[in-house]
Amino acid sequence: MHSDLALKLTADLFWTGLLVSMPVLGLTMLVGLVISVLQVVTQVQEASLTFVPKLLAAGISILVFGPWMLRTLCQFAVQLWSRIPAMF
Repeated sequence: MHSDLALKLTADLFWTGLLVSMPVLGLTMLVGLVISVLQVVTQVQEASLTFVPKLLAAGISILVFGPWMLRTLCQFAVQLWSRIPAMF
């Protein structure tokens, strides 16, 4: 395997990982920001108030974006397997 091919595969791996995890992380971060602003405004400092909505947001985003995430990961895996003959 050449070094440029290894770098390309690593870059594709990281890009696919970032792309797949972005909907869950983005929605969870947005919910956390909204809850934090509400906590500051109301001065309610409850630990479960931040944990439960973020957990629900992550679960809902996995349900909504799950098929797309799985399809993207499967396309990456098929592309990786198809590149094996060119590596040798």
